[in-house]
Amino acid sequence: MRISRWWGLLLAVCTLVAAAQAPKAVRIGVATGGVGSPPRTGSSTVGLVNAQGLLEKEFEKDGIKVEWTFFRGAGPALNEALVNRQLDFAWEGDLATIVHRAGGVKTRIIAGSGVRTGIYLGVPVDSPITKLEDLKGKRVSVFKGTNLHLAALRALAARGIKESDLKLINLDSAAAQAALTTKDIDAAFGYVELFALRDKGAAKVVWSAAQDSYRYTRQTVLLVTDDFAEKNPQIVQRVVTTLVKTAREYSDEQRRADLFVQWGKAELPEKYWREDFIGQPLRVRLSPLLDPFLVARYKDATNEAFALKLIRNKPDIDSWFDRRYLNAALKELKLEGYWPEYAADGELTGSRLAAVTR
Repeated sequence: MRISRWWGLLLAVCTLVAAAQAPKAVRIGVATGGVGSPPRTGSSTVGLVNAQGLLEKEFEKDGIKVEWTFFRGAGPALNEALVNRQLDFAWEGDLATIVHRAGGVKTRIIAGSGVRTGIYLGVPVDSPITKLEDLKGKRVSVFKGTNLHLAALRALAARGIKESDLKLINLDSAAAQAALTTKDIDAAFGYVELFALRDKGAAKVVWSAAQDSYRYTRQTVLLVTDDFAEKNPQIVQRVVTTLVKTAREYSDEQRRADLFVQWGKAELPEKYWREDFIGQPLRVRLSPLLDPFLVARYKDATNEAFALKLIRNKPDIDSWFDRRYLNAALKELKLEGYWPEYAADGELTGSRLAAVTR
């Protein structure tokens, strides 16, 4: 309670001096290329906030511009912008965030947005591959350096398959789809874009992480740089509160159809989002919580990245998660306890299943 009061007092004091110190722009990086002009992306509440101009509306009265930058080079390209101090906020997957933290870039994880996102395994239509165990000795593509990379390796390791047991090829989504079509690879780890290839008769999908275990899913979060947060805590709070409002609006099962219509205006048709979410409550996939499950996945990813020599040191994970803004938003919006909390092992904490599916 004392911490909550202190945080509220700090925000109030900062608000009093905000007018004189407010930045001219809030710069947000998104670790995907998006589509259209201006770009937009599906799969997350950050994508909804962007597409609907919600932050632009929030800061319009203050004369603060919101600048979105989409990175076709995904996490690695976004990290370069962070290093060069060209961004204030970033929406990025677990591996890329761990890489920049291990490299000394100072950020804070302030909200989940795109948690428990699945991956799929696609193979040519005439392939004999039916399960992960069949991949030994095969040519398999994955977009290295992204949150897809470690999730795929984690699922393989659970079957006793090491990276050295197959020929892992680094391909982005478009290149992987082309290689599957021409059979230059035997399999590809990807996301819902594989459904499009399947519907064209060029591939089949033989494995789903979400249907296997949440431990093999990918995690994406919203971060803020330490420097920006220290100078502008009230702006960070308004960004997080806007994100939480959006997550609440679209976590309502009555908005399921509308959610997929919104995302269907981005990279892929809404039917693929509907399929991806089958059997998965919106409150599970759209949760902004920084729960023990999310922390555990970041710890797993850190250990895996270190073992693969993708990072030279293991950064501390627990201190990276800054829940003050999220907790304040949940309290203000009366949403404490609304989203289900997951334990480190991927199981619901307590008996919450009925509440999740309502």
